[in-house]
Amino acid sequence: MPVSTADLCDRYAEQLQIADPGLRDFGGLQAFSGLIVTLKVFEDSALLRTVLTAAGLGRVLVVDGGTSVRCALLDRPLAELAVQNGWAGVVVNGCVRHTAALAELAIGIKALAAHPLKSFKHGVGEHGIPLRFAGVHFLPGKYLYADEDGLVVATKALV
Repeated sequence: MPVSTADLCDRYAEQLQIADPGLRDFGGLQAFSGLIVTLKVFEDSALLRTVLTAAGLGRVLVVDGGTSVRCALLDRPLAELAVQNGWAGVVVNGCVRHTAALAELAIGIKALAAHPLKSFKHGVGEHGIPLRFAGVHFLPGKYLYADEDGLVVATKALV
């Protein structure tokens, strides 16, 4: 059973970055954790497919979509690809769609909101760079822990 973010905060608060509230749960797993992989895009999901095609190895893809709520970056086909390739979760600073289907998948998904419109597919964005949103610095190779209570980032594995 995964350790809760509340318990991590009780034991390691000074070692954690604690995300501001606002990200909602959309995946079938509310509790998930793993090494962070980063991606920065704006209303363009083509690079998500490229990254999620790789072996996830239990990692978490953190996507800075610039807080856009004009279209969805993650949808059912991309989330299914993430599950098939062993990703533990996807955190999106933006929107998702096909929310009923996402809730049935064995993956953690956090995002700002749902939106029915799909994104563009131009392939524009940056992979493997530091990101900052929700009051947290997301760095590739750091650890993310998420559940119903929130999301925290640690510099090393805590459990």
